[in-house]
Amino acid sequence: MTSCLPPETTLSSLADAIAAQGVKIRLVGPDRPVRGMSIDSRAVGPEALFACKGAAFKPAYLEDALNAGAAAYLCDESSELDLSAHAEGVSHLVTDDIRPAMAYAARAAYGRPDKRIDIMGITGTKGKSTTSFLLKSIFAAAGMRPSIIGSIETDDGIDAFESHNTTPEAVDLWRHVFNTAESGRKHLVMEVSSHALKYDRTLGLMLDVACFLNIGRDHISPSEHPSFEDYFASKLRIFDQCRTAVVNLDSDLVDEVLEHARRAERLLTFGVDRPEADYSARDVRPCRDGIAFDLACEGGTRPMTLGMAGLFNAENALAAIAMARIAGIGFEDIAAGLAHVRVPGRMEVVRSAAGSTIALVDYAHNELSYKTFFTSVRKEHPAAKVVAVFGAPGDKAFERREVLPRVAAQFADYLIYTEEDPAHEDPRAIAEELAANTPTDTPCEIIVDREQAIIRAFEVAGENDAVVCLLAKGDETRQHRGDSFPEVKSDLHIARECLGVAQDA
Repeated sequence: MTSCLPPETTLSSLADAIAAQGVKIRLVGPDRPVRGMSIDSRAVGPEALFACKGAAFKPAYLEDALNAGAAAYLCDESSELDLSAHAEGVSHLVTDDIRPAMAYAARAAYGRPDKRIDIMGITGTKGKSTTSFLLKSIFAAAGMRPSIIGSIETDDGIDAFESHNTTPEAVDLWRHVFNTAESGRKHLVMEVSSHALKYDRTLGLMLDVACFLNIGRDHISPSEHPSFEDYFASKLRIFDQCRTAVVNLDSDLVDEVLEHARRAERLLTFGVDRPEADYSARDVRPCRDGIAFDLACEGGTRPMTLGMAGLFNAENALAAIAMARIAGIGFEDIAAGLAHVRVPGRMEVVRSAAGSTIALVDYAHNELSYKTFFTSVRKEHPAAKVVAVFGAPGDKAFERREVLPRVAAQFADYLIYTEEDPAHEDPRAIAEELAANTPTDTPCEIIVDREQAIIRAFEVAGENDAVVCLLAKGDETRQHRGDSFPEVKSDLHIARECLGVAQDA
């Protein structure tokens, strides 16, 4: 999608803004106005600046962009000679580092819209989406509507759509920030991925609040992070661009997290049964509508109910409470927002008519979230037969194929491996890797068709006390296959069909 820029934007003004940040940049060809920015040749508008970025970039993409009306392009020095042969006489900006140049160009073009709104960034190995939706519900209870950027949806007050990335590229991110300000909204809640922090997608963006939920091993592969150390270091960069830091004292490596968080002007903490925390949850317990706990903070104790299952979600609730208080929201609205929340595909419970079989639909997809999810399931359903359906993504996070079966086998009675965004890999081959890493005393099978795998899970579960766990896809209605995202039934939809529950239940 092309970003519409103010009429005074020119190639030279963008070059000046980039150079002011210490990034090498030069203008080749005559100066000219720029009316838009895009990184997608399929979404270029008239007089746009097209950014040529990525290891897989092809000159044909630039040709497509120019044919679609692009007036100029931004490229790095290593590709200029090759690209200029395909765009003779076209003005362009050349840099020694395409990613920061792209971020600073977008920031300048939009006139620093981050100064006009409050931005809350959330990072962590798990819980980002849940926490952002808890905040969204709290804001709604207080009569406000924040913009949301995350792995489930993007809604900036002007554009709204189902997301494919957790944090968009810099050009698109700054458009969402600008749209939020232009729409009249005052707050933006965004998930901040390690990838976004490492590759400068959020560079130059000032967060009013940065929340660090937790850290565990994930996203370690040749196309993501070469090591856990690199992954962790990328996460910690969020504290370089925030005013207030909010940290979970229950996180692993919390001392190192706190050391970096103290770079912020202000530091707040939260934790379960942590009297030293600014926000603490005591006596966390399951209840009819989800979980309940006593909130200890600001010199008092208040009862809270969270309208979603999973004792572990007390941590996410505390994070949302702390950020809501920073935004000036009162405890009455916070309590109402938490009690009436619905997070699509997060610990969603579907019950059979008899109530003896339930489905738990959740986005758990890595080692940390699996351990937390299954521990909660066994604690709340100690005698139930547990059947789990999951897969592993293609082209990334290869460690999951070894770790996830071993974690699931510690808790589940039966495992079914299926398709989960295989991208450019064979989904059956991925499932076979998962099966090969399954302990021999845990029965498992492979059914690549995800809908059929879920149907089979309910057959295995039977009609007595059973929990069917549908993991990683939640309420998503797309599968990443090759370069496309075809529409499919969501896990939640299929579970409701299997249990005879209305789709709007």
